[in-house]
Amino acid sequence: MRATQRRLSPGWVACSVRARHMLARRLGRERAREIAASPSLEAALAGLGGSAYGARRRPGMDLVEAQRAVADTALWHLRVLAGWAPAAGVASIRALAAWFELANIDERLLFLAGGEPTTPFELGALATAWPEIAEARTPAEARARLAASAWGDPHSDHPAEVRLALRLAWARRVEDSVDDAHDLAAGGAALTLARELLLGGRSPASLAGLQPAGLGHRWQQAGSVGALRDSLPAHASWVLDGIGEPSELWRAEAAWWRRADDVAEELVHAPLMGEPMVVGSVIALGVDAWRVAAALEVAARGGAAGPLELFEEIV
Repeated sequence: MRATQRRLSPGWVACSVRARHMLARRLGRERAREIAASPSLEAALAGLGGSAYGARRRPGMDLVEAQRAVADTALWHLRVLAGWAPAAGVASIRALAAWFELANIDERLLFLAGGEPTTPFELGALATAWPEIAEARTPAEARARLAASAWGDPHSDHPAEVRLALRLAWARRVEDSVDDAHDLAAGGAALTLARELLLGGRSPASLAGLQPAGLGHRWQQAGSVGALRDSLPAHASWVLDGIGEPSELWRAEAAWWRRADDVAEELVHAPLMGEPMVVGSVIALGVDAWRVAAALEVAARGGAAGPLELFEEIV
C-alpha cells in the first residue's frame, strides 16, 4: 500500500505530466535516421529544429560540440524532472543520471594526471560527490572523497581503474535504487565484465574485488563469451544473447540500448502516472540523446553508406 500511495502522490503526478511534455519533443527513431542520412553535420544540425535539441545549436559547431549540446539537453531535462519529483523520485533520477557525474569525474582525474581542463556538466541537485571531487587537488584526494560518498572506494586513483570501478558502482546503485531498471543495470554490468575479461585481459580476481552486483560468482571461471553467458543469472545474461566472439561485443552494447528503449516504452505507457512512468521517461530521454548523438556522428561522415547501414543496425 505504501508503494501505491507513493506512486500516486501529487508529486509523482506533477512529475509525470512534465515528463510527458518532454517525451513529446524527443527526436525519435525515424527522425534520427533522417538526421543520420544528412549529407553533412551542418545539415543534420539544421534538422534538429523543432526538437528539444534545437535550442542549443550554434553555427559552426563541430561534432564534439554538437554531441555535448545533445548531452546537455538531456541533462537539463533530468534536472527539471528532479525539481518536480518527490524525494524518492529524486533518488531514482539521481541514480539513473549518474553517467553525467561519471563523465565529470573522468575528466577531473585526467586533468589531475596532466590532461587539459574541460567544462563539466552542471549537475545541480543530481550531484552525488561531484562538488567534493571538483575541489580535489590530487588523484589520491579524489579517491578519498569518492570512498566517502555513495560511489564507494574505487580501490585505485588511476583514471582508467577508477573509470571501471565507478561504472560497476553505477550499475550497483541503479540496481539498488530503481526496481524498474534492475535488468538493465545487471545487463550493463555483465557487458562491462565481458569487455574487461575477454577484450581487456583483466583478471577475474581484480574484477571480483570491485563487487559487480547481482552477477554471482561463476563468471570468474569463464574464458569465452558463451561460458560467460552461461555463468550469469538470466537477468544479466540476456545482453550476451547471440554473441559468439569478443569482437562482436559492440552488438551486445547495441542490444543493451534496444532493451533500454523497450523498457522505457513499456514504463511510459504504464496505466498510472507515477514512479514507473517517470523512470521510463528518464530512460527514454537518455536513449533518445544517445541515438541523436550517434546520428550526428554518421552525418558528420557525409551520410556514407557504411556508417549509415551500421546506424540502421544499431538503432
